[in-house]
Amino acid sequence: MHKLSLTVATICLAAQLTTAQIKLPSPSPGASVMQTIGTTDLTVTYSRPSLKGRTPFTDSFVPLGKVWRTGANGATNFTTTTDLMVNGKTLPAGTYAILSIPEDGSATLIFSKNKTVTEQTYKQEEDALRVNLTPAENSEKVETFTIDFSDLSDSTAKMNFKWANVVASASLKVDVTANAAANVDKAVADKPDDAAVLQAAASYNLSKGRNLEQSLTWIDKSIAKGENYRNLYVKSQILAKMGKYTDALPLAQKALSMGQTSNDAAFPFFKDGIEKSITEYTAKVPAAMPAMKAGKGKKKA
Repeated sequence: MHKLSLTVATICLAAQLTTAQIKLPSPSPGASVMQTIGTTDLTVTYSRPSLKGRTPFTDSFVPLGKVWRTGANGATNFTTTTDLMVNGKTLPAGTYAILSIPEDGSATLIFSKNKTVTEQTYKQEEDALRVNLTPAENSEKVETFTIDFSDLSDSTAKMNFKWANVVASASLKVDVTANAAANVDKAVADKPDDAAVLQAAASYNLSKGRNLEQSLTWIDKSIAKGENYRNLYVKSQILAKMGKYTDALPLAQKALSMGQTSNDAAFPFFKDGIEKSITEYTAKVPAAMPAMKAGKGKKKA
């Protein structure tokens, strides 16, 4: 009878704690990992179960051949802010639940459109993407299930799933050039009269040799709102890229003069570049002049 009273009291206490929503330690604590690749932000939110003497991917604990939520508690969520290639297949921008099917020597990684999916509610028709992974032996035993990113470049990374002595990795890739160009166009569309945005957008396009005529329009609008050595130098570079050295040279010279009297602490970082551009343009102007004169002569004829 005494034991029964204790059991009832324990159940009542647990119910009270749940109702009161008291934050208590979780056996599988929540975690979030964020990684940027190029201009793409990736975020994983999941709960981390620990081995506690158990062996995963066995009949009794995370069995092989069955869907696993790839974490614990609620669904493991994955967000990408742009379209993403996963093992060569396209995953559209958005938030998904990550599930997996561990096998002996292989695994299937699933991105589900159902962000609250569980093993019991999973439906394959809700898949956004499935890719195959090849697990490998991990030299370091990982007690607590871990998802992280490695092998970063400006457009690629690996997303790793580590537990016990096993690691499985998915290769990720983004189109940095297309994403950055889209960001540039959106920034100008959102702030078409912002001098700094126009200058930055024109400068980016210049660095990629992209839409130079449009970039010239943008930098002209920036200059119209306030001439400075930076936007003058950007315009001179755009004109030079277009082969218009006779127009580029006086702008570069003016940018140098304005920079020298600007008291801008950043000017020394630009000075060498402007001077080198002036030397380059000066050398190419004489070569351009005969061609221009010849062109004018043909026009008169």
